[in-house]
Amino acid sequence: MKYALLLYGNATEWASATPEQIQEGIARHGAYIEMLKGRGAYLEGEELGAPGEAVCLRRGEGEVLRTDGPFVETVEHLGGYYLIEAKDLDEAIELATACPERTVEVRPVVEYPG
Repeated sequence: MKYALLLYGNATEWASATPEQIQEGIARHGAYIEMLKGRGAYLEGEELGAPGEAVCLRRGEGEVLRTDGPFVETVEHLGGYYLIEAKDLDEAIELATACPERTVEVRPVVEYPG
């Protein structure tokens, strides 16, 4: 079964990170990806752009409203994701526990036939 690991963090901390801190984060995620690949669980993953680059579209009564920025005002923002394959939720949680991010949401991916 597929699971999305949604990675949340503090955008202010990301923006103020030193080049050394950025390289350390890249190395930690590289090691995590290698672990997932070694377990046969890695499908894909990407870092997302900064929250200030987001655009939200809301469909209303016959119109689409555009709002710049993230959907909600919060300190933690969605910063990236991994798509993994796991036999069940317990294994997905086990794999997510090794992720270097502070907050990881584990969510099953609904797969439709066809």
